[in-house]
Amino acid sequence: SAPQVGEVLAAVPGIPCAGEAPVFAEPWQAQAFAMALSLQQKGVFTWGEWAAALGEEIKRAQAAGDPDTGATYYHHWLATLERMVTQKQVATRDVLERTSHAWEHAAQRTPHGTPIVLRPEDFHD
Repeated sequence: SAPQVGEVLAAVPGIPCAGEAPVFAEPWQAQAFAMALSLQQKGVFTWGEWAAALGEEIKRAQAAGDPDTGATYYHHWLATLERMVTQKQVATRDVLERTSHAWEHAAQRTPHGTPIVLRPEDFHD
């Protein structure tokens, strides 16, 4: 919802915006943003916790050589999302890795331009 987006924009610095709306270069970035909004609404974390964790993630990446041009912002957002989900015991690292591999399998068999649909067999190597 719009008030929720305004709340996160006020609480979390650095979100790429056009006016008062977040801007996404790719669909996965909007999905990661929406997942964080949903988890915060469910009480998994506060925006203060999120901003601190995201700041730590960005500092770690910069120390490892990230150029900090803004192009990698949502990579840090996604890494923070994965970390918060495991820290708050919403999902384990194993579940995240299995799901990531399942998406890769599903993407490989899906023709370009068609929606990716996960099937049970995607979760097996």
